[in-house]
Amino acid sequence: MQLNLPTAPAAFGQLLLALCAFAVLLPAAAAPPQRKAAAQSPARKPAPRDGEAEARLIEIYRLIGQARTRDALAKAERLVQDHPNFSLAQLVYGDLLTAQQRPVRAFGDVPDTAVRSAGQQLAELREESQLRIRALRERPPAGAVPAQFVQLSAKNRHAIAIDSSRARLYLFENGPQGVKLVADYYISVGKAGIEKVVEGDARTPLGVYYITSNLDPKTLKDFYGAGALPINYPNPYDARRGKTGRGIWLHGTPPEQFARAPKATDGCVVLANPDLERIIRTVEVRTTPVVIAQSLRWVNPAHVQTDHRHFKDVLQAWRDAKASGDVGRLLSFYTPDFAVNGKTLAQWTPLLQVELSRARGREIEMKDLSVLRWTDSADTMVVTFGEVAAGARSGPVKRQYWVRQGPQWKIFYEGVIG
Repeated sequence: MQLNLPTAPAAFGQLLLALCAFAVLLPAAAAPPQRKAAAQSPARKPAPRDGEAEARLIEIYRLIGQARTRDALAKAERLVQDHPNFSLAQLVYGDLLTAQQRPVRAFGDVPDTAVRSAGQQLAELREESQLRIRALRERPPAGAVPAQFVQLSAKNRHAIAIDSSRARLYLFENGPQGVKLVADYYISVGKAGIEKVVEGDARTPLGVYYITSNLDPKTLKDFYGAGALPINYPNPYDARRGKTGRGIWLHGTPPEQFARAPKATDGCVVLANPDLERIIRTVEVRTTPVVIAQSLRWVNPAHVQTDHRHFKDVLQAWRDAKASGDVGRLLSFYTPDFAVNGKTLAQWTPLLQVELSRARGREIEMKDLSVLRWTDSADTMVVTFGEVAAGARSGPVKRQYWVRQGPQWKIFYEGVIG
């Protein structure tokens, strides 16, 4: 089937979007917030803002679906001038130019010789387009949060959740009014997909992680773009299941690329440089959780609290056991295969006894408590808190990993992180 742009613009929009029923109805992408620019010479272009290029691309899609093809062409020309390394925008611009001369047969209507030599790249660009559109059409419900966010403390000023099925990273701000979605971005994941198991499998891990550092881009190769934020893969739950590998980062793209294909990394999560720069400026090292899921389930925050009331009772029972000073009672909360820093439960118990003797039966406060849930083949909780004994001004920051075994919750890892 052949379509001519002036006579069949809506159909051309359908080809571009691969979402024929939604071409005209596609909502406008939210424009990135305006920021006060520093004074600069008229010849210098302003630095690209996070989300700006994608918002402009989506506006071009909308114009095509509305039969405003001349406006679409003009905006596409300006977009590729501003972002010459944005391959998807270049492809759309090429289709719009082609349609001025002849009917357009498909999204990415390049010569057959180019299809043979760059067929995989063309397929990846089509998939990228579909994923961007899907994520922008299937927006999270207003006020909803990922189900993994059971409780964030005031120390968790921001949080990140990644939905690999939509190739999307969601950035949240945690303030006095609760957790609020403030931005979201297209991402790329591992060449072989998700659920990393072993070193070198080119997969992106799934689970609950934390940003561990912020690497200076001056110390990195151009390949990593604007910088890198490593996460703590493998975490204790990964280690318990024998997963291996290292060096999983959130990082940018090299100068010659604006974005990478949906599946194009060695396991890292990759964003366009302006998007990564926003994240680097925003998040905090060590306290920012990063949930990476195959698909996010969005829930009402009030429902999360109701659903996890039982686990809060378990945490209270653990506190009571620790305050009792009874090591046998306290050990009943730990799994037989508990391990920390290479120590078994039996090897770790003397250290626990020292802790109990220092506490001398005082009540324990779990300060700045955060709880994140991860459910796959097992149901787990990642609990972070400052452990402060009554009368003390401070105490160690600890992280526990709990697993549900039948009706009971048990700790399989407990470590001091600060």
